[in-house]
Amino acid sequence: MEKAVVPPEKKQYQEIGEDLREQIIQGHYPVGSRLPPERNIAEKYGVSRTIVREALLMLELQGTVDIRQGSGVYVMRIPQEHENEEERFLSSDVGPFEILQARQLLESNIAAFAAKMATRADIDNLRRILEQEQRAIAMNDTSQDNSKMFHLVLAGASQNQMLLATVESIWHHMDSSPLWQQFNVHIASRPYRLKWLGDRQTLLAALRRRDVMGAWQAMWQHLENVKKSLLELSDEDAPDFDGYLFESVPIFQGKLM
Repeated sequence: MEKAVVPPEKKQYQEIGEDLREQIIQGHYPVGSRLPPERNIAEKYGVSRTIVREALLMLELQGTVDIRQGSGVYVMRIPQEHENEEERFLSSDVGPFEILQARQLLESNIAAFAAKMATRADIDNLRRILEQEQRAIAMNDTSQDNSKMFHLVLAGASQNQMLLATVESIWHHMDSSPLWQQFNVHIASRPYRLKWLGDRQTLLAALRRRDVMGAWQAMWQHLENVKKSLLELSDEDAPDFDGYLFESVPIFQGKLM
């Protein structure tokens, strides 16, 4: 007798996204209307703003809403009642904030270790990648993923193949994650690329100095900046809002608490 297939449990952002989608279907928010501010939605469901943002990214990925920086989230179309229901229910995509949390915990420590272990060749390779990205930004060239290359070369600079394989696995997941790719659409513009370039130049400077804590802090801050950028995309009610990060691990004087 075949065992029944038990569908995976829905993630919290999926449940909220589907509830918002149902409200749109029922006519609470017609096409062209704006959804309530994220803060209000978060308070209604008793969750963090990051969970709400992941739910909205899911709806944007489905073409139901449009997230507009500094303006809000607008309904673009009314989805069908059972549209892609099975695909949505079986989705096991990890939200972008969860990915960033894992990267922050792992890659900050890898950067610190690389500050001790990196060879001259590693440093030169990282420098060349940043120079390549600088030229690409100037030419508005998006044909190469210099961001991914930098983080993989940095992981390799730890001289630990297991750490490199772990980072490769995370990037493979990001490459195949619809939610992450939707998030990436919002942070692939020239201003953001320049900001990430500056973050990585700070990190490279710490590696050159063999500054272990400086490298740790530079990577931690880079990924914190990415998280903040995701939160700022439609935060019209509080432009300088910087809280509600996805359970950010507290730090004290540069060290994990």
